[in-house]
Amino acid sequence: MKVAGRVFAPTLIISTLLLALSACGTNQDDDDAPAPPPEAGVPSGTTLKLALLETSDLHANVLGYDYYRLAEDPSIGTDRAATLIKQARGEFPNTLLFDNGDTIQGTVLSDYQALVKPVQCGTLPVIYQQLEALKVDAAAIGNHEFNYGLPYLSQVTNVDFRIDGIAKGTPGTNPQAQADCAAPSFPFLSSNVLNAKTQEPIFQPWTILPRTFTATAADGSSISVNVNVGVIAFTPPSIMTADKRFLDGHVTTTEYVAAARKYVPQMLAQGADVIVALAHSGITTAQTGDNAGLALSSAAGFDAMLFGHQHQKFPDPGNSRSPFAGLPGVDPDAGTLNGVPAAMPGFFGSYLGVIELTLAHDGTRWSVRKEDTRSSLRPTLTKAAANGAPAEYVASDSEIAALAQGVHEETIQYVQQPIGETAFPLSSDFAAAGDVSSLQIVNMAQIDYVERYIQDNNPEWGNLPVLSAAAPFRNGFYGVDDYIGVETGQVSLRSAADLYTYSNTVNAVRIDGKTLRLWLENAAGWFNQIDASETAEQTLINESFPSYNFDVMQARDGKLRYTIDISVPAYHFRDNPTGRRITTLEYDGVAVQDDDRFIVATNSFRAGAPYLAGVSEVVLEAPDTNRDALIKYVETQPTLTLAGYGADRSWSFAPMSPAGDVVFMSSANATDARAQSYGITNVSRVGTGEQFGRAGYSKFSLDLR
Repeated sequence: MKVAGRVFAPTLIISTLLLALSACGTNQDDDDAPAPPPEAGVPSGTTLKLALLETSDLHANVLGYDYYRLAEDPSIGTDRAATLIKQARGEFPNTLLFDNGDTIQGTVLSDYQALVKPVQCGTLPVIYQQLEALKVDAAAIGNHEFNYGLPYLSQVTNVDFRIDGIAKGTPGTNPQAQADCAAPSFPFLSSNVLNAKTQEPIFQPWTILPRTFTATAADGSSISVNVNVGVIAFTPPSIMTADKRFLDGHVTTTEYVAAARKYVPQMLAQGADVIVALAHSGITTAQTGDNAGLALSSAAGFDAMLFGHQHQKFPDPGNSRSPFAGLPGVDPDAGTLNGVPAAMPGFFGSYLGVIELTLAHDGTRWSVRKEDTRSSLRPTLTKAAANGAPAEYVASDSEIAALAQGVHEETIQYVQQPIGETAFPLSSDFAAAGDVSSLQIVNMAQIDYVERYIQDNNPEWGNLPVLSAAAPFRNGFYGVDDYIGVETGQVSLRSAADLYTYSNTVNAVRIDGKTLRLWLENAAGWFNQIDASETAEQTLINESFPSYNFDVMQARDGKLRYTIDISVPAYHFRDNPTGRRITTLEYDGVAVQDDDRFIVATNSFRAGAPYLAGVSEVVLEAPDTNRDALIKYVETQPTLTLAGYGADRSWSFAPMSPAGDVVFMSSANATDARAQSYGITNVSRVGTGEQFGRAGYSKFSLDLR
């Protein structure tokens, strides 16, 4: 057990010395020593207030800045979360700060530091520089930490994964093959990502943080006490499909509950007084998988749980539309799961999670006094927009912002490099109504890439139709500015990043007609089921279904056509495998049969989707990112035109006549005129999104007749 708070205890029965010898690679020294025991002689009746502070899903938003719009966004940013953190530390005498993962990936700046001008072994990514300056106590490893591959992750965390063939960094970033690279001083934790060969965790599964806090004795006097805070972390198992190209054969995962039941007893045996879970997990009723947070809450006797991954708010008092409302054992008002205090602080630094634990000592041990414990979120927003006045937010922390300034300016210069021209705006404003102005160029680029690959490497596949799947990655989930918006004129690198947000790589799969239909059925889950007899207004979009899963399929020359019937329940590979919304599916004017064969250009994330497992064959795992394929394609094209790259609407809704309005939200810039310019004539702007808590959004009605 590390005095500095670094613990790695694979078993209960070996000695502290053997613990040191068998530890997973860490970025600490090896002078292990037992953590100090709870303070002897703590008077019975002593109480302690301990505030657990949480950031999660920062996604490398080091500043409140939107690199797609080249504009400030004061609602987000680690620099503003830092202000909230420092305010909380000024309020609470006893605090611990945790980062709950999905930290190093997610912005153009993070791609710049990982892929364009990779950070060297002796340098930290800016986001880790900021977290180090904020004195984070421990950090979880999220799923997106693996997006840049194992060598990069090993380098920036300075953790030796002890995986054959995986070094810290690359010859370009660590040319001397140094054993130690720059890394934050806090421990990185994950209990359920294992070395495929040894079946040991590649990160520390847990740690004990020995801390001295100020407590209150029964007589009201202040005393100093030692508390051993045990911390364990959990990583979404979906990394094995999302980043298969990096992880297959190198690591495996276990389920959260199994890991908790294995390691929490070890933590207690090693002297943990309090057990805190850093669960980069969502909260649903699922018993396994990424979002099994509710099952985890009753698995191992946690005293507090910090969540992430879903990019939601918890607690969320008074919000009847909370995705957690009505879940058994979940109280989104009080912020508890099966009685365990919990928090989930949104995304990008827009909120700080705070759990105010009250601990009581009975003369023998500490326990959580639940009736005096509360969970809350603290927003960057200080004053909502009203009466034409803009919203107000906490100030940026100048110390934390300064750490990012140099790379921030380099990134702005980088993203402004031109790659082409467009004669029409490429937008996701009306993707829900069938517009493909932001998708067709991506699909054509992917088709071109895969067709050239087939011609050069597998000409025998030349008779198979090549389709492509692309999704509107940015469609308002993260705010009113979160829409793809490439305006008429120059197309730049930032335009390509706007069109293709993620650093996925090009993949292609060979499938049959039955699987093609299954794929489209899954995508159709983006829409709510619409009741034709309902006179009240109904919302079109299923807010719990991310738009990045709404794949739109296209073929060259408009040869693919399909219809979606949203009057019936959606398909789900696990919850509703009999759902059928795709009513017509044709290729080149002929109905697609189950045994027809296709090749589909897609990305590395989608190729590993669970609904494709066992029914598709990956035939291409390219080294190039989808964004790079898009950039190279645009560079070879003349000016993009609407007729050539925005008019092939491959799908449509099956006609129906609902008794009431069907509505969806769009960007503040969305207008009837813009919809009509794309050939979308069945929508009309009917107001704004205030009544849905979506201030600033445009509200549109959709005619399904």
